[in-house]
Amino acid sequence: MVAGEASGDQLGFKLMQALREAASDVTISGVGGAAMVREGLSSLFPLEDIAVMGIVPVLRRLPLLRARIQQTAQAVIATRPDVLVLIDSPDFTHRVARIVRAALPNMPVVDYVSPSVWAWRPGRARKMRGYVDHVLALLPFEPAAHQRLGGPACTYVGHPLIERAAEWQPTANDMAARAQPPGTLLLLPGSRRSEIERLLPDFCRVLALVTKTVPALRAVLPAVPQHEARIRAIVAQFAVQPEIITGEAAKWAAFRQARAALAVSGTVTLELALAKVPMVTAYRVSPPETLLRFIVTAPSIILPNLVHGENFIPEFLQRDASPHNLSAALLPLLAESEARAAQIRGFGVVEARMALADGKTPSAEAARHILGSMSARTMS
Repeated sequence: MVAGEASGDQLGFKLMQALREAASDVTISGVGGAAMVREGLSSLFPLEDIAVMGIVPVLRRLPLLRARIQQTAQAVIATRPDVLVLIDSPDFTHRVARIVRAALPNMPVVDYVSPSVWAWRPGRARKMRGYVDHVLALLPFEPAAHQRLGGPACTYVGHPLIERAAEWQPTANDMAARAQPPGTLLLLPGSRRSEIERLLPDFCRVLALVTKTVPALRAVLPAVPQHEARIRAIVAQFAVQPEIITGEAAKWAAFRQARAALAVSGTVTLELALAKVPMVTAYRVSPPETLLRFIVTAPSIILPNLVHGENFIPEFLQRDASPHNLSAALLPLLAESEARAAQIRGFGVVEARMALADGKTPSAEAARHILGSMSARTMS
């Protein structure tokens, strides 16, 4: 099992639990972070060695990354496991898989989390067939995308958010609180420092504009712990300030009672959709990264839009993510408007498409397919 960053570590430890529940004698080795280590994995090296993002950080660590790729591949070849499970981080894990496939062509390789071939670099899907046997997808539209692009066999096993949705889905009391004017507005500027720096100042300007129309509006900003000090410093520059909260319990309580949200594009939009919180979304990247718009093929960058199949959630990118545009789109969501009702209807479609039958969990479904790959190899 090879994970390459913190999100993969979280998927990995749940998968380890599910595998052991289904097959108590399974032995797991590989690369993982703190959560997988707590589950008993003896990682080949610290996950921090390879968990880097951005062009400059990657270039600085390139010799170490290359060494870790070789070390991981050689460990797999020496161990000869019944199955190799790649967990996200394709820039690392897929390089490992290519080396392993060349040495052990008959060993099953399962990729847990599909690369975003449906959004950019679609040619990767066909190339994956050379070293991946089965993709376990977190999003329900991904199997069709791989089939269309000539990729490996792909099965939707469910998004890990499904397992935690009860934490932020509103109760009847929460829905009653949402209905009381003026309500609570969530500000969600992102979990990365770069996102916070680019978006939070304008999110505060949006708040100032919105409160001119809805003066008693409560605004809440759940702060990422490692960036709390910077968030507070930015917010302090503005006359109209959101209430800053910390901790998961407070965050999910705010999700359950929020009437609307202004959010950065990302996984948080799925969290909001499952919590049935109408939203306006925004995203900005650095000037060099704007070139990506010429190779991105997806009709939206908002995950609930892609799951639904229609762009029912407004998204504003780059210059379009101005305080004027964002506040104009947000105000109808705070009222009993058709825009608000349309999003709530859309959330029902998203929830239905992401659901798994018979109370299954994503981790258990992933484990079932992985054990199936192991059994098929043993039989052959």
